Amino acid sequence: MDAKTPAGATPSTTDRLLDATEQLLAEKGIRATTMTDVAERAGVSRAWLYRKFPDKPALVGAAIIRLIEASWAKSRAELSTLDSFEDQLVAGVHIGRRAYDDPGTLLLRLRTSEPDEFAACAGAGVHELVPDLAGFWYPFVAAAAADGDIHPDTDLPEASEWVARVMISLGSVPGQHIDPDDPASLRQHLRRYVLPGLRMSPAGE
Repeated sequence: MDAKTPAGATPSTTDRLLDATEQLLAEKGIRATTMTDVAERAGVSRAWLYRKFPDKPALVGAAIIRLIEASWAKSRAELSTLDSFEDQLVAGVHIGRRAYDDPGTLLLRLRTSEPDEFAACAGAGVHELVPDLAGFWYPFVAAAAADGDIHPDTDLPEASEWVARVMISLGSVPGQHIDPDDPASLRQHLRRYVLPGLRMSPAGE
């Protein structure tokens, strides 16, 4: 049984397909991994695979996003130890970047060895990442509203989605004016733009 499947549980077909995809990506890389390889490794028909994932970018993208989500899940406790919402946001960006940049990780190997293929497939999977990452941030946003770090009338689901989008952008999209690897630069950006937006009244007062 794969390590991602709890003891006593049977992995779903989607989990089996993503487990097989991760194994093949680790062994062969993106270009050399085929849909047929994945179906055979997972023990399903190609027709069933295409019912779940319409093409290879969607499949590989889902595997990439699951790897990123696993990194976030492990980091929930890390963010929970921090006292302020600002500190949690700073740490969140660093955690997101770490998911791509930790030496020896599958994500880093794929990104550096096949950058074009990685970018295309990661983009295909991002539509699944936003709602999941918003759900990850929801309790931290709710706690910030309760503690007075942001406006108490903040629309929590909407704000959580916005925070998720900010995390994705700062964690993965290069820019010219913000260095997300420099804590001072990152904190300044958050204080100037992100936190003031969250502290405004939702009614625009």
